[in-house]
Amino acid sequence: MTDPTAVRDAVRARYAAAARHAATGDHDQARKLEAAGCGGAPATTTGARAGAGFGAELYDSTANDGAVESALAASLGCGVPTAVADLHPGEVVLDLGSGAGADVLIAARRVGPSGRVIGLDMTPEMLHLARAHVAEAGVDNAEFLQGYLEDIPLPDASVNVVLSNCVLNLAADKHLVLGEAARVLRPGGRFTVSDVLADHEMDDAVRADLAQWTGCIAGPDQPAVHPSPDQGRPGRRRDPRDPPCA
Repeated sequence: MTDPTAVRDAVRARYAAAARHAATGDHDQARKLEAAGCGGAPATTTGARAGAGFGAELYDSTANDGAVESALAASLGCGVPTAVADLHPGEVVLDLGSGAGADVLIAARRVGPSGRVIGLDMTPEMLHLARAHVAEAGVDNAEFLQGYLEDIPLPDASVNVVLSNCVLNLAADKHLVLGEAARVLRPGGRFTVSDVLADHEMDDAVRADLAQWTGCIAGPDQPAVHPSPDQGRPGRRRDPRDPPCA
């Protein structure tokens, strides 16, 4: 099994580099770092979202309300979890691996002044970028915490909704992450995920390759829905905009 600490360090280094590129406006290079593990090119979708794979192109005008253009341009997600999260005014939302903050800003607009959105990320460079985007947007009901998905720095039953946009595949211990998400959710809470899945034919050598893991090849699980994080609470809800990993 790949060492979880090594996975975490490799992921953090890769996304720190992506954040540095995004901060200077070099979004193409940031996206290349994200897509490098997917066969050297971004994943693609078909139908209404044809051509969209990762990042800003996934957000149409009906999905990006509240996010400033700079945050959307810096997005490295593979879906739009806020599109299916059914957010309501007054709710508390946690975004796991919040990156540059686009989903946090969209959620903040939807939950309104009486609600609150918390972005969690382990990469200081991403947190700095996200806080700059929140300041640019003039949003005062969003905040960011530095921490790990496997050890969420929030009390039990403290949020109504957990969002995740293409970060579960980067975690070495996904069951631990799901358990933490269940712990912080209030009874009746919702967990909305956009992510990628692995090919059935992936071998152990690929899974052990950290360069592959920090892209989208080695980290994802195979096509199977995880059991519910906790009895009586919802498990994985797939975003219909999720692209396959090409």
